[in-house]
Amino acid sequence: MLYHLLVPLADTFQFFNVFRYLTFRTGGAIMTALVIAFLIGPALIRWLKVKQGKGQPIREDGPQRHLLEKKGTPTMGGLMILIALSISTLLWADLTNPYVWIVLGVTLSFGLLGWWDDYLKVSKRSPDGVSGRVKLVWQSVVSIAATIAIMELHKLAPGPQPLSGAVAIPFLKDVLVALGPFFIIFGLLVIVGASNAVNLTDGLDGLAIMPVMIAAASFALICYIVGRADYTTYLQIHFVPGTGELAVLCGALVGAGLGFLWYNAPPAMVFMGDTGSLALGGLLGATAVAIKHEIVLGIIGGLFVLEAMSVMIQVISFKLTGKRVFKMAPIHHHFEQLGWREPTIVIRFWIIAVVLALIGLSTLKIR
Repeated sequence: MLYHLLVPLADTFQFFNVFRYLTFRTGGAIMTALVIAFLIGPALIRWLKVKQGKGQPIREDGPQRHLLEKKGTPTMGGLMILIALSISTLLWADLTNPYVWIVLGVTLSFGLLGWWDDYLKVSKRSPDGVSGRVKLVWQSVVSIAATIAIMELHKLAPGPQPLSGAVAIPFLKDVLVALGPFFIIFGLLVIVGASNAVNLTDGLDGLAIMPVMIAAASFALICYIVGRADYTTYLQIHFVPGTGELAVLCGALVGAGLGFLWYNAPPAMVFMGDTGSLALGGLLGATAVAIKHEIVLGIIGGLFVLEAMSVMIQVISFKLTGKRVFKMAPIHHHFEQLGWREPTIVIRFWIIAVVLALIGLSTLKIR
């Protein structure tokens, strides 16, 4: 909104020329989302406590410590993130850019699904919310629609090879693997997989939000680079015009995440809930599909992949052999069962997320 209101005034008032710059607007989105989260946080938490009463139901098959320490903590804190993120994006982004609306649409659609899931859990006083089948159908429909829309936009990208329906391979120059219509399935797997992986990671105070912010900051940089022809030519990566604007959205997520972490730091005053985790994972997945860095998301978001894989390994092992590989899954609960303190697990996982992000960013230069 500010872009459309103030840039036309730049010819008269030179100061407003800064609103042309994506870096300035990304910084503005970070700070705006942070301030909004700080301002609405206390009132939102009080409202959630009143509405939810006993807070989020704690699973009895989880770590027993959680039944005592986390009882009564309200959930749906993801609303704080989504409100701050949405307002900030609408203020600072170029609203004529279709990529912004596609990714924001995925984010809010997944957030609505997560809110419904959290609402059922709280209202029924049960850890079981929306059925897994309904979740998967909802996520799949939204992801397919978003992937098709992105593929249509990719057809407009210049270059010797068509971007639409193709997967870029990191560490290799100008390599695209054409999947054709099967790319729709690939995009679905990336978006839905990222959403559910972040959801599985959200099990300890502050555990999910910091890796999400690290991934968002990394993707803000990648979006900025991928959206500029001069930088992509120099780095020999694929130019996707228009995707630079997604840096504003990723920046808004960083700011909103910082504001949320203020209240989610151990001991948490509020939980993100599926309202936040499903939405933020969907945002990262949709952004990766838009900028042709789907595989890089698997590197930068490697912590989420590890969490999801630990659940899959645990389930497959138990069904085939009757034995568990981990003491408890997802893997952060395994370390809890080993006696690690919650802050130790959280901070060490943050360190892993930073290392993986650096490795992922190295794909921009190592070709």
